[in-house]
Order: sequence, then structure tokens, then C-alpha cells
Amino acid sequence: MKNTPSNPSSSGTFLKEPQGKPSHPYFSSGPCAKIPGWSLELLKDAAIGRSHRSVHGLNKLSDAVQLTRTILEIPRDHKIALLPGSATGAIENALWNLLGPVPITVFSHDVFSKRWQIDLTNHLKFEDIDVRKSSHGDLPNIQDIPSTNDILLNWNGSTSGVRFPTGDFLEKNRAGLVIADITSAAFTTSIPWEKFDATVFAWQKGLGSESAHGMLVLSPKAVERLNTYQPPWPLPYLFKLRVDDKFYGPLFEEKTLNTPSFLCIEDYLQALKWAQKGGGLSTLIEHSQSNFKIVEQWVECTPWVEFMATDPQTRSTSTIVLKLVDPKILALNEKEHRAFLAKMTGLLAERNIAYDINNHGGAPPSLRLWGGPTIESKDMEKLLPWLDWAYEMSFRGDSNAPRN
Repeated sequence: MKNTPSNPSSSGTFLKEPQGKPSHPYFSSGPCAKIPGWSLELLKDAAIGRSHRSVHGLNKLSDAVQLTRTILEIPRDHKIALLPGSATGAIENALWNLLGPVPITVFSHDVFSKRWQIDLTNHLKFEDIDVRKSSHGDLPNIQDIPSTNDILLNWNGSTSGVRFPTGDFLEKNRAGLVIADITSAAFTTSIPWEKFDATVFAWQKGLGSESAHGMLVLSPKAVERLNTYQPPWPLPYLFKLRVDDKFYGPLFEEKTLNTPSFLCIEDYLQALKWAQKGGGLSTLIEHSQSNFKIVEQWVECTPWVEFMATDPQTRSTSTIVLKLVDPKILALNEKEHRAFLAKMTGLLAERNIAYDINNHGGAPPSLRLWGGPTIESKDMEKLLPWLDWAYEMSFRGDSNAPRN
């Protein structure tokens, strides 16, 4: 059990600034840190000025899809499309094209899963919907889901730091589809592809690439849904997954619905090649787990902080969300609590220690560290003493402490 936090302001001396600094201050949870050694020189072979319908452009698109399949170990019978609008565009495509013919169970437990739930209830206006809600820090009830229901879930809560530890609760050979947002899980943990039917993610998280495009991965069962079900509502061109009421196969090979950014695609290709050269998915996962363990050990001996995720089995190794548990902080109202965090994270940004680690404004007041594979473990180790320092300086209300 942790000791009760002492009052940092009771001491007459300043906590000295730590000696070492992270070599890169990019701990944001999206967009995330670029791959180690990244520079603009890596983009020199981008197909800029070329048509996405040219052989050269189509080859670039095909390479991006095939390397994605290889690194993420996506089954050969699953189809992969590159879509506009990052993960948001990809999941909206899935929701508006696939849902409707059967009842739906949706898990709502972080900012983004709540957004998808609002889409279903307020915009698509589904009535036969089972909403499973929980607060930030916990998973909703996963029991007693009819196998005929479609399911919508966020596999790794980007703003809660809570993930589904396994897919065991999803029955094999279930009749309903499972639509999964894996944006903060892709390239950081293993994905149970056999349990998912429509899976979406973007490039800006696990591999630190640019965020213009999203990926949609469909199982054979999802393709069958596209071939046999036509939504009763109109669909815009950017949601075009069918042609003549049938699955649009070329989109899931090397074509796109609109003009892509070849700068973004080249950046993604370079990140994929870096991942492949480094050992593939297993190495990426090991790196993310290593970063999480560094933070976990620090949390265990730091009295003023705790994980947002209450169950250790559900703690994300990529989006590491931390809440302040000092009684003096908890006594603040929400506005004061957020102001404290803004000051604390501002101190770190001013000193180029860590950028953008204040959690999403839609989440409870908290810190959010990215622990994915593009974060060097030595940088994570160097960051943590600075969190202690910034916490104390903010608690004192004095940001003018002498610098070393």
C-alpha cells in the first residue's frame, strides 16, 4: 500500500531539477513520436506529383497495404482498405455501411467509444441497441451478449488507458459482426483478428506516422454483410464500400476513394519498414511492454499518482493514463484540478521535457503518456523524475524554481 502523500509545500527547499532530459520530448498520445532516427530525408522517394492511378502510385498503395498485413499479421482472407479521414473516417464507414439488420451491443467507456455510441443513438437512430456503459477506469459489463447481436467496441481506450485483456468473451462463430476500433492498440499489442469482422485504425499512433488516412480491415463475414445488406439511408461517395450493391473489391487492393497524400503514405511505408527490420510485431509489443513496466514501477513507489485503470489486467501498455490521488488535489473542484494539470504539464513543455501529456479534455483530469514502440525506454526513464519535479513545483504554486 502506498504511503499518504506528504505536502510538498511544507518544505522550505526546492526540489532540484533532474540532471538528465529525454532526448525526445514527444510523449503525446496522438499524433505520437516518430520512429527513431526519423528525418525528412526518409521521404525523398515519396510519389509526390504522381497520380494515385499511375502504376507507380498504385505500387506505393499496394506496398502500404501488403506491409500492413505482414507487420500486423492480418489473415490472408481479410480485406484491407485505405480510407480518408483517419480512424474516424474508417469507423464511420463501417458503422454506416454494416450496421442495421440486427440488434447492436455497444461498449461506451472512453471519449471515443462514447462518440461512436452517440452516432448510433443520435444520428443513425437505432432503437434496438444495448448500450454498455462504464466510467473511465473500468470496462463495461461484457457478459450475456446475444451471439446474434452486432458489437461495437474500442479495443484500447485512448483516453482511459483501459483495454480489453482478451477476446475470450467474444464467441467463436457468432452470427453478429464485431466492429473494433484498435487505433491505440495497433502495432503495440496482439490483435485477435479471428474475433473481429471490421477493424479500424490510423497511422499516427503505434508507428508515429501521419494521421490523414485510416485503415479498414474486413473479415469474410463482413464482406458477406456488404453483399447481402443494403442500408436504407443514403451514403455519400466517401462511404462507398459497394458498387452496384456489391462489395467493391478494388478498394481493398490498391485503389482509394479519393486522392491520398503520398507524403503521408511514404512516411507510413518508412515506419513499416523500420518495424519489419527491427523484428516485426513481437519486437514492437516487447518495446511497448518495456515502457509500461518502467512507468508501472514508478507508480508503485510514487504516492501522488495512480493508474486510471482500476484492474491491472486491463491497463493499456500504450496509452498510459495516470490520475492524481493526493488528497489535496482531490479536494479541488474540476476546474482547479485541470488548472493544476495545465500548470504541471506546461512546466514540462517549457523545458522541452514532455509535450502534450495532459489528457483529452473529455476525460477526467489526468495525465496521459504514450508508451508505444517509437518511445525509447531510456527517454521514458528520464521523464519520470521530471514528473515528480513538475508536480511539486505546481503544488507549491511557484514555477520560478532555480534551474540547474
